[in-house]
Amino acid sequence: MNLRLIGIGAGVLIILSLPLAGAIAGPDFAGQDDGKGGGLFSALGLSDSSPTGPEKPARSPAAAAGPQQPGPPEQPRTDSTCGPEVSSPHGVEAQTCVLVAEGRTWGRSYYRNTSGRALDAVLTVMGPAGRTVQIRCAVGPGDEPGLCETPREESTGAPDSYSAVAEFAVPDDEGQLLLRSGSNSPAPGDG
Repeated sequence: MNLRLIGIGAGVLIILSLPLAGAIAGPDFAGQDDGKGGGLFSALGLSDSSPTGPEKPARSPAAAAGPQQPGPPEQPRTDSTCGPEVSSPHGVEAQTCVLVAEGRTWGRSYYRNTSGRALDAVLTVMGPAGRTVQIRCAVGPGDEPGLCETPREESTGAPDSYSAVAEFAVPDDEGQLLLRSGSNSPAPGDG
């Protein structure tokens, strides 16, 4: 076999596999990569952390000098209190939560509507001192999951003083209730 042909083939294979290796490796969430230009491509000398992009020649990591690019901004922590996932024999599944982040509180209900018809959902968040926020969401039929979420309001009191309830009903004069899901509902089988 021709060694030159084998060498060229191996080189092409390595070059083509680098983007795939970077995609598979993804970001390092273990804290080893602080977003300051590290990672697989930088270690191989193939990335440039300057904002002008790839037109400049690649730099060796050992020779890199100057200001480092900051990593992505940290996302604020969101705490949640969620009730159990519940379902109805009519084909509606839901889980409702109270979320708290950056001094704001809101309600969210995750749902799936396989009933075959459009429904209405009313999501209510109840807080301390009788404060209530309510929103109505149209729930289309289908197997795809969806969510209904209230506006984020300034928090007052402890996070455990909030609760949320979502009610899924047929949107007609009768308004037949198909499912009620709460953030502080006991899990099925609990007392």
